[in-house]
Amino acid sequence: MIRILPYVIAALILGACEHKETRETVPMPAANISVEKAPYGALKDGTPIDQYTITNNAGVRVSIITWGGIVTNVETPDRAGRSARVVLGFDSLDPYLERHPYFGCITGRYCNRIANGKFALDGQGYTLATNNAPHHLHGGENGFDRQVWKAVIVRKEGAAGVAFSRLSKDGEEGYPGNVHATCTYLLNNRNELRIDYEAITDKATHVNLTHHSYWNLAGPGGTVLDHVLKLYANRYTPADETAITTGKVDSVATTPLDFTSPVVIGDRIMSVPGGYDHNWVVDGEAGVLRPHAELSDPKSGRVLEVASTEPGIQFYSGNFLDGVKGADRQTYDKHGGCCLEPQHYPDSPNKPEFPSTVLRPGEQYQSTTIYRFTIR
Repeated sequence: MIRILPYVIAALILGACEHKETRETVPMPAANISVEKAPYGALKDGTPIDQYTITNNAGVRVSIITWGGIVTNVETPDRAGRSARVVLGFDSLDPYLERHPYFGCITGRYCNRIANGKFALDGQGYTLATNNAPHHLHGGENGFDRQVWKAVIVRKEGAAGVAFSRLSKDGEEGYPGNVHATCTYLLNNRNELRIDYEAITDKATHVNLTHHSYWNLAGPGGTVLDHVLKLYANRYTPADETAITTGKVDSVATTPLDFTSPVVIGDRIMSVPGGYDHNWVVDGEAGVLRPHAELSDPKSGRVLEVASTEPGIQFYSGNFLDGVKGADRQTYDKHGGCCLEPQHYPDSPNKPEFPSTVLRPGEQYQSTTIYRFTIR
């Protein structure tokens, strides 16, 4: 969401983008949350990539790298106390440098699709990459997911984690404005992984950021078709055959998109051409932190609760996973994981009837998402 910020302060923050990376490691404090930093390889030009691992006193562990701000691993215990990986990913850096299904990344400058890779803003037309032909997807060929982020270990209000930041320069992937973006991951002892996004700009632009982990609460292997999903959304945004929203908002009642009560994902997926890849309009007031979704795996007892300030959430059922060779010698096939992405609606830059994603100088983009891990 966006709030007004005095421009002089915004300019100072923008100029602070080039801060030096800390080499600090936060030891295990009284709150029993540690953050450890380790090398994770290097780019072809020699740029080092680091991995930060956050661990709380309940055994929840989250690992994130400076390439794309990617969450490479999340481990949580099941009802028997056995920990397992619950996100899809890789064991090393090299596969993340290749094209992959956006595993675990910070997604932007604009997540989801923009029709035909074009939008107009303040009378000026802009052309973006059509990397999901014929549309623009997830920020383009080299969006936020394919950039090196600076990292600083942080501690705040009983939580510890890492703040990632970068300057997205004017014209990057066709977008206007120098945008300084920050994404802060914080883990606490309530098993909440909090993600706070902030951004400022020196020129009017569009910003829409989200997190793109693929969840499989059963642990390695299998599909999510037997997972149970609830979405706190009575409406959705219909889309055409190319997944571009029509501008309408319809009720989910009497459709296969009705998850207002818990539903086994596989029960109705065959009634949805291609599988689930839709945006739901979340109940309640946008800008207020409120429940978006609950995903559970009956066998392991793991539950993932999602809350956010965003107006919508994209549920994607991993329809295009096609034998990706992943971590722990696993192969990720169709429906091997699912994404729950709080965000603004797809193609909002071309849909004035949707909540605006415009960010202007003197304003601050702010968004919060919390993924909470419980056991049932």
